Amino acid sequence: MSSKIRIKDIAEMAGVSVGTVDRVLHDRPNISKTAREKVEKVLERINYQPNMYASALAYNKSYTFYLVVPQHESEAYWEEIEEGALKAAEVRRDFHVNVEIIYYNRFNSEAFIKQTNHCLALNPDGVIVVPSQLDITRPFTDQLHERNIPFVMLDSYMPDLQPLSFYGQDSLASGYFAAKMLMMIASGEKEIMILKQTKDGKVVSKQQENREMGFRTYMQDHFPQIKITDVNLPLEADKHEYTDILEDFFAQNPQIHHCITFNSKAHIVGNFLLQTNRRNVQIMGYDMVGKNAECLRQGSISFLIAQHAYMQGYACVETLFQAIVLKKKVDPINYMPIELLTKENVEFYRRTQL
Repeated sequence: MSSKIRIKDIAEMAGVSVGTVDRVLHDRPNISKTAREKVEKVLERINYQPNMYASALAYNKSYTFYLVVPQHESEAYWEEIEEGALKAAEVRRDFHVNVEIIYYNRFNSEAFIKQTNHCLALNPDGVIVVPSQLDITRPFTDQLHERNIPFVMLDSYMPDLQPLSFYGQDSLASGYFAAKMLMMIASGEKEIMILKQTKDGKVVSKQQENREMGFRTYMQDHFPQIKITDVNLPLEADKHEYTDILEDFFAQNPQIHHCITFNSKAHIVGNFLLQTNRRNVQIMGYDMVGKNAECLRQGSISFLIAQHAYMQGYACVETLFQAIVLKKKVDPINYMPIELLTKENVEFYRRTQL
């Protein structure tokens, strides 16, 4: 019914002017309480549904969303995020939506602060941010709230910061699931290795910490007798140093046949295993990046857990578009599916499915 009713018709039914109806529909000021109530009663009675798309196009405003992500190498998880975000902007180009990318050094808090201040200085219409530590990220998000700039969080969910929305996996559930899948082939082992890339002896991602917590919870509940050994690869080290560390570890621990890592760098061990022809060791990891996929096909990686990074990047921009441009409500928490990839099904994985 509402699609056939004009603003003029609503004005007549409410006994007010066309201008008053227009101000109510666009939530503009200078309307008396009585007039507003008359119009709203009519809108409710006829179940009026405004054409948000037509209104947004007619408004002819441009929107710039900033994607704040860690610096990274090519063929990385973050690169897929970027591709998805840029694709979403392309799909919404009729609405003059643009996405700009700001990089920061994830291992340097001052770099995060500098780049987020730069982002604020650019007066964004919306922001997608991969957070640093909570206390370092909070001043940035407090400023966004103060300026009424909506923001979406990626990678690590920090509800205290009150983002408009979050996209990512449930990290605890993901780690628990990873342990369950790994133990389908490693239940007879006495020891399992966890590979970590660390800065000053610590992983730099809250998401990886939570995955490990979920993993250890499952292992403690179901396989408490299996020893878990950590191997740290310093982030500042190079490929040759990694090779030396891994060579030394496996030479001293021939009893270990299964490893897991909670980041996207399973290929570091996967390639090492292929180069040294160690066919009795398998690794499980995260993310369908090219280097991981190749190790999966060649058999040095047994499982990969997909995060749908491309979909996350796309969905974050689309969420800002829906909330800012179309003024629609969006879901505050969006957990991505936990999918298990093997060499038998990797070719059927579709990163762009939305």
